[in-house]
Amino acid sequence: MLNYERLKKQPRQLVALTGLTVKEFKEVQPAFEAAYREMYPIGETPKGQARKRKPGAGRKGQLAKMEDKLLFILVYQKTYPLQVVQGELFGISQSRANYWVHHLLPVLQRALDNLGVKPERDGQAVAGHEHGQAQAPELMIDGTERRRQRPKNAEKQALHYSGKKKAHSDKNLVVVERRRKRVVFLSQSYPGRVHDKKMADQEHIVYPCDTTLYQDTGFQGYAPHVALTQQPQKSRAVGN
Repeated sequence: MLNYERLKKQPRQLVALTGLTVKEFKEVQPAFEAAYREMYPIGETPKGQARKRKPGAGRKGQLAKMEDKLLFILVYQKTYPLQVVQGELFGISQSRANYWVHHLLPVLQRALDNLGVKPERDGQAVAGHEHGQAQAPELMIDGTERRRQRPKNAEKQALHYSGKKKAHSDKNLVVVERRRKRVVFLSQSYPGRVHDKKMADQEHIVYPCDTTLYQDTGFQGYAPHVALTQQPQKSRAVGN
């Protein structure tokens, strides 16, 4: 059964399961706890009603500690398992796993927003998000894919089938700041068949004018208004 007390002594497993080092986990935890107290005051029930028992009374759950609540939602976000699997990992039922996912996701979003590390979801706000940096932005754009269950509908099957991954998937477009290794922008989700450049065109991302933008050959023809675009050239087959 997963818990933070054990995983903090196994830092490589913590990174694999959450994407955070022990140091980064400790930096996020205070903001997560503060957001949790804001959204779910200790004197109220989760539904906002006044508590009839003193805080801390009653049966202690598997996610009693704030560190374990944060670990739970980070593992879910990083690995995206079935909820029955998530429940087995933390020693709770599938129904309780479902409850905690919906209970803690808004808390994590508020904590990341308060820390100033939540990605922009509006492409036209990216320029303002990066305004005022000491150095000219160096941004990297790419499409990411995650596998999904094969749709039963034939049209959806064709739409979500990724020829590149040879599997059914959903895609997102991400823009990352190269020096700070921070996700600046995260797009809406697209079916796996949609091309990277088409996603970029539909998101209408506005970059700071002094940006250096790194992109791969999947963005051939994508030319936003930036200072410099870095893209590798497609290799040509050498004839016999």
